[in-house]
Amino acid sequence: MTRIAIVGGGLGGLMLARVLHTRGIATTVYEFDASPTARDQGGTLDLHQESGQRALAEAGLTERFRAIAREEGEALRILDRHGVVRFEETADAAGGTRPEVDRGALKRILVESLPDGVVRWGTKVTAVDAGRLTLATGEVVEADLVVGADGAWSKVRPLLSDAVPVYSGLSFVEAHLSDVDIAHPAAAALVGAGSMFALADGLGLIAQRNGGGRIRVYAAVKNEDPAAVTALADRERLLDVFGDFAPELRALVEDSDDPLVPRPIHALRPGHRWARVPGVTLLGDAAHVMSPFAGEGANLAMLDATELALALAAHDDVESALSAYETALFPRAEEAARDSADNLEACFRPDAPAAMVEQMLAHS
Repeated sequence: MTRIAIVGGGLGGLMLARVLHTRGIATTVYEFDASPTARDQGGTLDLHQESGQRALAEAGLTERFRAIAREEGEALRILDRHGVVRFEETADAAGGTRPEVDRGALKRILVESLPDGVVRWGTKVTAVDAGRLTLATGEVVEADLVVGADGAWSKVRPLLSDAVPVYSGLSFVEAHLSDVDIAHPAAAALVGAGSMFALADGLGLIAQRNGGGRIRVYAAVKNEDPAAVTALADRERLLDVFGDFAPELRALVEDSDDPLVPRPIHALRPGHRWARVPGVTLLGDAAHVMSPFAGEGANLAMLDATELALALAAHDDVESALSAYETALFPRAEEAARDSADNLEACFRPDAPAAMVEQMLAHS
């Protein structure tokens, strides 16, 4: 029996374990977090038919996904800095192909789909070698295959590549609004049922409706110094940066809950790939972390996991499976990474939001 060790219990690692489980292949996931809810799991995701939704189908979880998905979340509004609506699309007009789901809710159904003991929560991996994990307890785990599903700053990646994520030139400062329909009705109306982008030259306020009456706000600032974003986690400083935005837009920050969270955006360069190394591979952000401006991060992580699981189930030996998986992975990830980098630049051009509006009109 092939011994498979997955480092990282995010959406990609959990999806890999789930699809392998449905094919009768056992694995173990090693996750540092003490539980699935040990920290904030992030905002809402739009799951694409060809990637995230396909992965859920292969995992036998489509029905459970539909029960937590928000089809109304496909609605989109694009504004300029003055609060003028430049593009608006309802969920019905969007086609109903990319419903939104809260990341935490999606993670919950993946965790619940796995047998007890598959995920070892609260387990820190301190060292990784091909065929071996060393845990913080001193335990050594032998494996025929080690899969790095451990995110942007992967401990597994150095076995395959010396690439590291680089700062994209853009930072987010994250803010939250709670009970918006009652406590913040103006913000609720401004954002709508889905997502809202208010864009300008080098600046943006991006807001997403989450489940449970919450809105998650990302104040986006182009800045060459990633360390500078820490100072912007001060509400007054951040409001000064957005001083010429309309009052109703600035209120998304001004009225938000404490605290603000700085998030510099890093990415691996498009085209990241590696030579085949026996017994080890990567998926998701460990393989191709990119900015969120193509909406592909979670979708690709889940697709990667599914493609890897299916390859392992279809091949008699691990190396043949990994070769087939990586051959498809590299061009797919490169295309998405280039789209992400291009979209980031387009969103914050001097004439913003013109480029994003043009793109949406072309696809509507």
